Amino acid sequence: MPRAPNPCTYLPRRLQIVASLTAFVLFCILFLGSSGTADSDSYINNVPYGPQIQQGAHQVVDHLPKLPKDLPHVNAPQWLNPFRGPAHKPPEQANSSSGEARWYTDFKWRNPFSSDTTLDEERAVLPPLAERAAIYTYFESTGKDEKSKTAEQQLLQIWRRAWWAQGFRPVVLGKPEAMNNPLFRAVQGLELEPEMDKEMMRWLAWGNMGTGVLSNWLAVPMAAHDDALLAFLRRGEYPSLTRYEGLDNGLFVGNREDIDKAIKQAIASPAMKRVKSMAEAVTAETFTVDPEHSAIAFYSTSTITGKYNLIRNKLDKPSTAGEGLAMLPTLINSHLHMTWQNIFSSGIAVLKPLPEHTTTLIEPAIDIARNLSQCPDTPIPASCPPNRPRCKPCVSSQMLITVPPVFRNTSTLFTIATVPHPYTLTSLLHSRLEPNAKFIRRETDRDSWVLAATKELLGTGLSSFSRLPALKDIIASEYGSARTLWLVGEMPPSRESEMDLEGLDWHFGFTLPRSPMSDGKSETPVPGPERRPPPPKSEFGEGPPLSEQELSHERSLLEQAKMVLRRSTGSRKGKTGAKSFAFMREVVEAWSLADTECWKFVRAWEARRRVERRGWEGEEERFQGKGMFGRWIDKVT
Repeated sequence: MPRAPNPCTYLPRRLQIVASLTAFVLFCILFLGSSGTADSDSYINNVPYGPQIQQGAHQVVDHLPKLPKDLPHVNAPQWLNPFRGPAHKPPEQANSSSGEARWYTDFKWRNPFSSDTTLDEERAVLPPLAERAAIYTYFESTGKDEKSKTAEQQLLQIWRRAWWAQGFRPVVLGKPEAMNNPLFRAVQGLELEPEMDKEMMRWLAWGNMGTGVLSNWLAVPMAAHDDALLAFLRRGEYPSLTRYEGLDNGLFVGNREDIDKAIKQAIASPAMKRVKSMAEAVTAETFTVDPEHSAIAFYSTSTITGKYNLIRNKLDKPSTAGEGLAMLPTLINSHLHMTWQNIFSSGIAVLKPLPEHTTTLIEPAIDIARNLSQCPDTPIPASCPPNRPRCKPCVSSQMLITVPPVFRNTSTLFTIATVPHPYTLTSLLHSRLEPNAKFIRRETDRDSWVLAATKELLGTGLSSFSRLPALKDIIASEYGSARTLWLVGEMPPSRESEMDLEGLDWHFGFTLPRSPMSDGKSETPVPGPERRPPPPKSEFGEGPPLSEQELSHERSLLEQAKMVLRRSTGSRKGKTGAKSFAFMREVVEAWSLADTECWKFVRAWEARRRVERRGWEGEEERFQGKGMFGRWIDKVT
């Protein structure tokens, strides 16, 4: 009689063993592992000391600490749960793209990977934009010659740039805002001193705008970003009308109700016609007087008379008054630059985590560092700002530039970091522009840039994914963003997409020198050797510098890598002829996920900064140079 066929004989020996074990486990689960409550109770009762063990187990469970109800939900990536249904991507937000950079604003920006929130590999999650407190100034041109008018426009631009860099939204007001105030008619019937008439126009314009800060356009912030006064002003909440002792009419803060009360009280004051300031026109109880104002430099007439004789002597003579006023913008800009240098007394660090073959990658950062370390142009060498009489002038100190391999969290050290795309980094380190998947997996390290940059800060035990939240906090937190500048290694030729020199001016709050003094020659009264920045000091000890041939080879690789990335982007947008470039890029990005996330985050962070500033400039542009009252203009030719 023929034997019945065994289905297991059709399987290989190893699969037979696996199938047998699987069947045995399923049998145990179905028939031996399932029992009712009654069966369990009877079994426990038959076990020696069973009820006592069960009661003790219940007591232990009851005394365990309960988990908090508001425990955050961990949103696992889609690929970890194949049974989870698809989800729609969050909608596009307004003003959330610039060039190739795209972003999404959310409070979960510190999560390691943006795609967990956006469900989009191309969108980076950025922190919500901080609301900028409004700061107002009132301007009426008094210049009688072209030099004076040009100097006034330059001073207004310096005022705007300095306050913007400190996190404020500067607004220049004029007579139209004063005339729009309902109290304007009451002031028009008064016969006031010229100084008081202008002061009332300032207050009427400020009252028309409401709560905020009123600043003279010669009062600029010169302090660290986290200064107590600047932090208070940035909050935008002013419980009382406040003036600052020693600043005269340089700075006021208050809310709309208190401003209107002060204006009405001044109008009703019998001394209104003979006083020259609001502080004299109202009662002493109207203002809260704050003696702390060390963060503000006010270049008032009395300050210039007492501290800057060269400018005073020219202003005193009608024939040279325009020349004297023209010297003031350069002086204030030099003081802003010098104050920044004093704040970062430990120098500038140009981050270079992977020293081999990345010299050309950080050349733009080196140029920026050398410009920042230069002695600024000034008509009065060795002078100090009004609020910092014990400053360290640039002629008596040098700002050190170092090239460390790791990021260091030092409050007095400013860091400039260049983050390369993983494809660019691979091309430079291995001198290979067409790496295949096999080469990437076997010959390259994963997330080498992130691991190297944070090795000292976070140690060597954390994975690259775990380092991303700390790195994002360094880049985008209020503390970190004031002490760092982050660039992408692939600056495209389009001026719309790169961090240009004008953008750097608005980031730092002063005009940077446009080129480093490589030969030591000085174009100002500052001596040449003191003005020339010292060469960067590297911490690698890699021996002699690269030859011109080696640097030329690096530059060629860098430019070709930029071209490949641009072509791969065109392929993603549906353009033909670049599929191979897109495939290489996707392979490298998939292999170094943390490096890719950091690069996309920095690209989006810097792009959003430009979009925010240009949006504000677009809003203010329609108020520039309009009307018959000689309003100010933004660009000075």
